[in-house]
Amino acid sequence: MAYHAFVAMPFGVKEEIDFNAVYKDFIKPALETAGFAVFRADEEMRAGDIRTDMFQELLLADLVVADLSIDNPNVWYELGVRHALRARGVIGIRCQRDYMPFDVYTDRAIKYRIKDGKPDPSFIDEDKKLLVTFATETMNSWYERKISPVYNLLPDLTEPDWKRLLVQKANEFAGRYKEWSMRIEIARKANRAGDILVLAEEGFNIGFRNETYRAAGKALLSLGQFELALEQFEKALELAPNDLESRRQKGLLLGRLKRNADAKEWLEKVVEDHPDDAESWALLGRVKKDDWISRWRIDGKSLEQKRLDAMADEGVLREAIDAYVTGFQKDPAHYYSGINAVTLWHLRRHLSAENPDSIDSEGIDGGVRWAARTASKRKPKEYWPRVTLAELEVLTNDKGAVQSAYKNAVAVADNDWFSLNSSREQLLLLKDLEFRPDEVNAAVQVVERELNRIAEPKKKWSPKQVFIFSGHMIDAPNRKEPRFPADKEQIAAAAIAAKLDELKAGQGDLAFCGGACGGDMLFAEACLERGVRLDVRLPFDEPTFLQNSVTFAGDGWVDRYYKMKSDEKTRIYVMPDELGPTPKSVNPYARNNLWQLYTALAWGPDKVRFVCLWNRKGGDGAGGTEHMVETVQKYSGRVYILDTTKLW
Repeated sequence: MAYHAFVAMPFGVKEEIDFNAVYKDFIKPALETAGFAVFRADEEMRAGDIRTDMFQELLLADLVVADLSIDNPNVWYELGVRHALRARGVIGIRCQRDYMPFDVYTDRAIKYRIKDGKPDPSFIDEDKKLLVTFATETMNSWYERKISPVYNLLPDLTEPDWKRLLVQKANEFAGRYKEWSMRIEIARKANRAGDILVLAEEGFNIGFRNETYRAAGKALLSLGQFELALEQFEKALELAPNDLESRRQKGLLLGRLKRNADAKEWLEKVVEDHPDDAESWALLGRVKKDDWISRWRIDGKSLEQKRLDAMADEGVLREAIDAYVTGFQKDPAHYYSGINAVTLWHLRRHLSAENPDSIDSEGIDGGVRWAARTASKRKPKEYWPRVTLAELEVLTNDKGAVQSAYKNAVAVADNDWFSLNSSREQLLLLKDLEFRPDEVNAAVQVVERELNRIAEPKKKWSPKQVFIFSGHMIDAPNRKEPRFPADKEQIAAAAIAAKLDELKAGQGDLAFCGGACGGDMLFAEACLERGVRLDVRLPFDEPTFLQNSVTFAGDGWVDRYYKMKSDEKTRIYVMPDELGPTPKSVNPYARNNLWQLYTALAWGPDKVRFVCLWNRKGGDGAGGTEHMVETVQKYSGRVYILDTTKLW
């Protein structure tokens, strides 16, 4: 997604400078070359208050370019507003003054050349390069330095959250955020990780993008897509390296991916930077606990051997206990830390002939009980406080009390299979080490009875291979340089079929493509002939797509499109219906390519096979086969090119 740049400058001719020409011929094209989406308040075409639009852009833009060539009160006022509410993202430019006023004389600014009141043609290319470098360096050093003198002089001052900068009368940004959040939730519930990944790239400023990456990461985590979720939080950390929530989630995901050493090192740095954060200490405890379990819980071992090995690594167990205890001491309301600390302490005492290092187990027990009861009173139907209280009974009370407590907990589980299964896993940990077997078995029976009542979430169908295709359309009649002449159709069809046969495509596989005449249609037909399930993704509504990409080649291709569509193995998805309108700064074909690719990658990068019918040249615009090849190579590298310069 492009950075968003707002230009604060005079309009029209002022003091013999044509600022409209400066914007049109110099500032806008230079920044667009650098990948910025550029905006000036007078470009807003909707009816409304230009001042309102100006304020919204001024506050939310990633970069503000202030032209300080003359002492224009509006520009100076806008610069002051930006300095007051945003710490970063401002550059100054000027053309005719050799000095800057006192308040900003220490700020960096570049000078561009003019002739007869307009950008000097002899120097404009050089000046554009300078502006591009200046803007790019400013964005690259976003979190390294504060630009606003206000925030430099007041180091404890913090910027408002971006949502607090939404202007009341200008609801476009708020509306876009609401629509985006709805789409993310729909995709999460439908288990459509590809949709989430596309939407995550479409934040309209740094603050929103950071939030989109976090939200996408959490949604992917809930779907069990740990690798893809980790990538989202790493993107968030590129924008905000000190964001605590993203740092926590990265540590959690490293642990889920069994990268325990990396997770431990990462979370130790987090707790070093945030020593009073209970959640970070709890996550560090979780990683150390998982490390300890992985050392002895190995299939084929006897119960006795597991117990001996568990105690042999009691130093790792002690580290986990210490982390959980620290978390609970930092925040006595954080009962998750407390219950894990006291449970692992009891386990260690059970395993060792000697009493373990002393912790105030009774004090922690009482603190956890108080915290969980308080949380349960606040939210009477919440499962986790009740099951925490039930786990306390397993540690110290009799079988009857254990059964009663777990029955009380599962009564509010609300058919949440994942939460119940998490409780069962904790109990099975105790069972594996023969901790209070009667009481633990009583608890397991209650939880498993409830799990058996609920149908386990069905495992989704998983393809053996996932194919993606991109390739040239049949040449339009007015195409100057031939690329896919109609008389080469049989050659292309044979090459596609041969490649699919080489890759053993068949029943049990899944394929993604567009529905354009030419390569897409030939690939789709070949897949269907081999029993492959087919997902066709359209960048526009069907009538628009057919007009742009099918009908020009003749009625025969239209008939083939509808035949492909009617096959029971085919599903058609229309991008605007599924993902919402394409943002103005996004190419719909590129978006559609990413939608196919991300959806395919969600099945596992090792399954992806990208086949393309391509002349190895750039396309007529963004989003073509070249873009797809580059993107696939970035993520998986498994590309099979059917080179048309060799085929015909």
